[in-house]
Amino acid sequence: MTDQVDRILEQWSTEKPDLDVSPMAVIGRLSRTALAVESRLAATFARYGLDASSFDVLATLLRSGAPYRISPAALARDAMISTSAVAQRLNKLQTRGLVSREANPDDGRGILVALTDAGKRLIDAALAPHVETERTITQILSDDEQSLLVGLLQRINAAATHGLNESAQRTQVASANDELSDPK
Repeated sequence: MTDQVDRILEQWSTEKPDLDVSPMAVIGRLSRTALAVESRLAATFARYGLDASSFDVLATLLRSGAPYRISPAALARDAMISTSAVAQRLNKLQTRGLVSREANPDDGRGILVALTDAGKRLIDAALAPHVETERTITQILSDDEQSLLVGLLQRINAAATHGLNESAQRTQVASANDELSDPK
């Protein structure tokens, strides 16, 4: 089965025959697949008035367990969105009444982000259809193939994130915590 990435590789082979562009076969397909998956998931989220970032924040709060509240730093660490987007996302979700910010009883200066009843109802409604969309996409692979792919993607992710400055990561989380404490 030939795809657009194969055509791109063939063009590079013609234009730059001495350059090994074989990594593009993997990275190009990862990128194109991620875009296609994101598009399918976005359609599911849209049925519930959500986008991927909003879904991830609400899902992170839900999976944290009752009473469905966590610190902004934990949210930045555990949600599948960038730390710079967390404060902005929380402002939008709070305006919609889906999350609230509460004083942290264990830290007089800190806050906790909490899932409201409306937020819990919404994420409960959206979760099963989201998982079904993911299942529809991945069911082409056997269980063994899915397990193999998970392991391979973990290795690629580790290689891609290797060498990221840990200090910069801590600074990002601290910055997100500061931004989240100020609802503006």
